Amino acid sequence: MVETQVVTDSSLFGQIAEHQHEQVVFCHDHETGLRAIIGIHNTVLGPALGGTRMWHYASDAEALNDVLRLSRGMTYKAAISGLNLGGGKAVIIGDVGMKTEALLRKFGRFVQNLNGKYITAEDVNMTTRDMEFIRMETKHVSGLPESMGGSGDPSPVTAYGTYVGMKAAAKRAFGSDSLAGKRIAVQGMGHVGTYLLEYLQKEGAQLIVSDYYEDRALDAANRFGAQMVGLNEIYDQDVDIYSPCALGATLNDDTIPRLKCQVVAGCANNQLANENIHGPELVRRGIVYAPDFLINAGGLINVYSEVVGGNREAALIQTEKIYDITTQVLNKAEQEGSHPQAAATRQAEERIAAIGKVKSTY
Repeated sequence: MVETQVVTDSSLFGQIAEHQHEQVVFCHDHETGLRAIIGIHNTVLGPALGGTRMWHYASDAEALNDVLRLSRGMTYKAAISGLNLGGGKAVIIGDVGMKTEALLRKFGRFVQNLNGKYITAEDVNMTTRDMEFIRMETKHVSGLPESMGGSGDPSPVTAYGTYVGMKAAAKRAFGSDSLAGKRIAVQGMGHVGTYLLEYLQKEGAQLIVSDYYEDRALDAANRFGAQMVGLNEIYDQDVDIYSPCALGATLNDDTIPRLKCQVVAGCANNQLANENIHGPELVRRGIVYAPDFLINAGGLINVYSEVVGGNREAALIQTEKIYDITTQVLNKAEQEGSHPQAAATRQAEERIAAIGKVKSTY
């Protein structure tokens, strides 16, 4: 689940400067075993909101790289979606078995010490129950269970945004946004990937599935009448659409030449191993790419709705706009002779710059 990318400067502040972060917080507690990193990328539009994930990283450097890339993506995700939020992310280093009430509450204390600059929520290997424990120590948490007045699991909304973004990309590639009969390879059977399969099955798509955990892939194949293939075989399938919904950086020097699709649209973060190399390469190969931070923004929209006092229905209405924004970005990329990820990033940065000027006086 680590979002890998080549780091050009291995020094601590070099990496922070490369991604242009405002603040990085290292959290440590001997008693609970907590080791965590909170990355705050940009707060021009508002407080940094982004989930906390728990993962057994191979090294502290790998964890830092992950949180820097993910928090940067959250900035662009919020900006292009029209949300008044900045970008942040947190990682707790360790196996899920280390998770205790005390550890989670201690992490909540670190979040509280940021005085609202960072708002956390659930991410990989975290649950709404975990958010309850964190909430005991800080009010700066979203994605709480509906029983506590929260918005609940954001996964269904993330999946819906990915679905409508995929339809917009399909219209560009095929002339119609109908997915009926389309062969779609979905990589990753987590919460979001499974909800996405529900939408695709209802529309009559032919599904191919793969997951790191073979039992998950088998369950999905049986449930949705899909073909199951190996983790590495997913890239070689003769399909219309490839949908990466698990690991980051699956679009790289090795996999892109193997793709036999016309559209890439999935909910994974940081799908391009190198945006400047692999974004243009997809264009060169005639593959329509739906920018990841744009079409997977539904979960963020959902928890933002919770922060501002909205509800699930309002979040879904806002998420549906991803279709139109995706269309705009694809048009912009074609007009500029660039690639969709670059066009989406530029659109997000333009909004941040414009609102930054609005806030330049007290």
